[in-house]
Amino acid sequence: MGHGEASARGTSMEGDCLSCIKYLMFVFNFLIFLGGSFLLGVGVWVLVDPTGFREIVAANPLLFTGVYIILAMGGMLFLLGFLGCCGAIRENKCLLLFFFMLILIIFLAELAAAILAFIFREHLTREYFTKELKKHYQGYNNTDVFTSTWNAIMNTFDCCGVNSPEDFEGSNFKVINPKDVVPLACCRRNIHPGDVAYISKEECLKGNMQFRNNKGCYSAVVDYFEMYIYVAGALAIVVLTIELFAMVFAMCLFRGIQ
Repeated sequence: MGHGEASARGTSMEGDCLSCIKYLMFVFNFLIFLGGSFLLGVGVWVLVDPTGFREIVAANPLLFTGVYIILAMGGMLFLLGFLGCCGAIRENKCLLLFFFMLILIIFLAELAAAILAFIFREHLTREYFTKELKKHYQGYNNTDVFTSTWNAIMNTFDCCGVNSPEDFEGSNFKVINPKDVVPLACCRRNIHPGDVAYISKEECLKGNMQFRNNKGCYSAVVDYFEMYIYVAGALAIVVLTIELFAMVFAMCLFRGIQ
């Protein structure tokens, strides 16, 4: 009798534990579902953003590809969250195993991307961008992807060069345009609608500091995205943690289902 009661009590505890894991997994997968929705929203926002970021993305094949990667990842997380919720509530072993394998692949891919970003972080330095600007920037050839991207950045962020307008000294731009001190994209624009586009195009091209943007684009872009960089980093850590716990709960629930 005592043995039967102990066995029943153990079975009841196992059932309670399995039920707890099931609902915890549902919560984690719901968070993954929300994370996927957020990534989808970010990707769509970048593609339709009217403030100029869309032009930068469209001009740079790497960024253009990155936006669609974000959309694909968001869509996959959205689907995974949905499958995980269904698998947990219905206690379907096939759905749970499918969910586990897919989220493991995504987790490893995100981890590999983070490692690659750390390894190639030297390509995001001021020195690297300055060297590339001096070597490849042409000024007015908008059919060149590199040049059109830099023009879009300087127009969008009201900046000039990587560090300052002096970056164009001794550059490929000066070889192609020996009469201009800075490119047109560095010139200050008129803020009043209906006026001419630039305050003084001629004075700007001669290098007059009053009519050109003097802040470097590296500082301008970092200042603009500084808050978003920390938010993105924190979000990435949270997403990886949620995915890890979701995999653990999925496997526990998979093994617990009879």
